[in-house]
Amino acid sequence: MRFLKNKKLIASVVIVAAIVAVAVWPQSMEVAVVRAERGPMQVTVDEDGETRVRDKFLVTAPVSGRVQRIEIEPGDRVVRGKTVLARITPAESPLLDPRTRGELSASIDAGTAAVGQARAERQRAVTALDRARSTLRRQQELMKAGAISSDDLESAETAVASAEDALRAAEFAERRTEGELQLARARLAAPSASGRSVDVLAPIDGTILKRLRESEGVVPVGEPLLEIGEPGRMEIVADLLSTDAVRVSPGAEVLIEQWGGGHTLHGHVRRIEPSGFMKVSALGVEEQRVNVVIDFTDPGEASRLGDGYRVEVRIVLWKDDNVLKVPVGGLFRQGEGWAVFVVQEGRVRRQTVQLGQRNENDGQIMSGLEAGATIVLHPPDTLTDGTRVTVREG
Repeated sequence: MRFLKNKKLIASVVIVAAIVAVAVWPQSMEVAVVRAERGPMQVTVDEDGETRVRDKFLVTAPVSGRVQRIEIEPGDRVVRGKTVLARITPAESPLLDPRTRGELSASIDAGTAAVGQARAERQRAVTALDRARSTLRRQQELMKAGAISSDDLESAETAVASAEDALRAAEFAERRTEGELQLARARLAAPSASGRSVDVLAPIDGTILKRLRESEGVVPVGEPLLEIGEPGRMEIVADLLSTDAVRVSPGAEVLIEQWGGGHTLHGHVRRIEPSGFMKVSALGVEEQRVNVVIDFTDPGEASRLGDGYRVEVRIVLWKDDNVLKVPVGGLFRQGEGWAVFVVQEGRVRRQTVQLGQRNENDGQIMSGLEAGATIVLHPPDTLTDGTRVTVREG
């Protein structure tokens, strides 16, 4: 009986020990892994862009008047100096109300009187000049005889010069008053009704981009009518954050995507505008933006694009065809540096790495890792150095 009791006790101890061993036995963690590999890598600034014709001409009304209906349509070709874009009949002078007519009649009477006064002043200046010249001649004869002093002769000469100046002033005053009288008479004249139209001709050889006015109506001077350009001279403008624009250099390679075609177009940065502007984002955040102008490498590739089309541009800041890289999902911070979890013989080991360039997908490994190394992708916070793992290819 005692032997049976001891046997049961030993069996119970073995079972309890087995349960404790299973409970404390380290469990393996399932993780996704990728391999560090060599290959091409590039860093880009991605932004929406808009196409625009490089040289646009805005055609405006040269005179105020009634413009006839504009029949020319967007897409039509025009020839410089030959194609008639619009016809405008100059506006007639407005009709005068009785009060305005009375004021203008009174101004004509006042102008007539001013002209008469100016003519009288001119005649008086002519008489004064003749008298001064006669006095000068007598003084000169007396000076030869020694009957007067030199001061008297200089006084006579000064009087002649003053009289000549007074005559010129009187003549200018007469011309001014005559001009004012003509202006008053023109204002009172009846409105002209010549009916002669003014043809607005194409300023360049090109294509109509926009018809800003179509229907007949009265337009003021400078009213926009049409917009003309050459679609073959196309460019792209993209507004970048100012912090991104300072990283871009003229001549940088540009990849043009999401334009509607099945392949990527190519371009290069032509100009970075020197002045920025404030723009409110869709989230209501104020951002400082800078326009970057991009040219197509092959203008023929843009033949299917028009003015104001949306595209996506990727401006290449840096690229290399052979770098050691890992997905950014395998990197995590370790102090001020970066690290990865490397899988070796079923366990993970924390490995510090030196990171170079980085984009939205990959990070360049400068040191600390070899090509072909297996690293954990998206390591959880509970993963620690030395943890046993079960590999799931990611």
